Amino acid sequence: MSLDTIEHETGPNPDAAIIVLHGLGADGNDFVPICDQLDLSAVGSVRYVFPHAPVRPVTINGGYRMRAWFDVRSFERGKDEDEQGLRESQADIAELVDAEIARGVPASRIVLMGFSQGCAMTLMTGVRYPQRLAGLVGLSGYLPLPDTVAAERSGANGDVPVFLAHGTADPVIPFARAEAARDVLTGLGYPVEWHPYNMVHTVTMQELQDIHAFLLKVLARR
Repeated sequence: MSLDTIEHETGPNPDAAIIVLHGLGADGNDFVPICDQLDLSAVGSVRYVFPHAPVRPVTINGGYRMRAWFDVRSFERGKDEDEQGLRESQADIAELVDAEIARGVPASRIVLMGFSQGCAMTLMTGVRYPQRLAGLVGLSGYLPLPDTVAAERSGANGDVPVFLAHGTADPVIPFARAEAARDVLTGLGYPVEWHPYNMVHTVTMQELQDIHAFLLKVLARR
């Protein structure tokens, strides 16, 4: 595997997996306590996978090296995106999904979830992954390389459920960028569950409850 990970299993022989992607400057430990608050016992045993992003220089932070899924060169929407970094991380995250399938978890029981940069990578990877996933959870982020999605998206994931949440007072990633992601995805036919919250760049208890309900729905055995 290209990425180091933390894993947590809620019971023996998990047949569902949630891969959780952290934000800029954090690491895989960031969302462990948040996921510990989710009770998904109704859908069986779940394996949480918390990968650590590579350490790389980040332009907006003066080139300081930190954990980042890709370089951030500008806060302006769609300006000078690090396409190489995005695609490298996409490949690494797809490899994590492949590994879960190899361990016996069907693609249809795998969720990608991410916060901020991790949200960007969740959407980047999820719409392009060649097998149908259970769902995508994008928190306080945006859709990278939006002009490429229509041509590059996977037919298998053309109807994957998407949970999008964003704070109306987010000072890091403007609310309008999340709205743009919603509009692109809904315009392409994705079933997007849209959740605006009166919050900044964070996760709230109401949001966690809504995520919980979404995960129970998309991971329910059929």
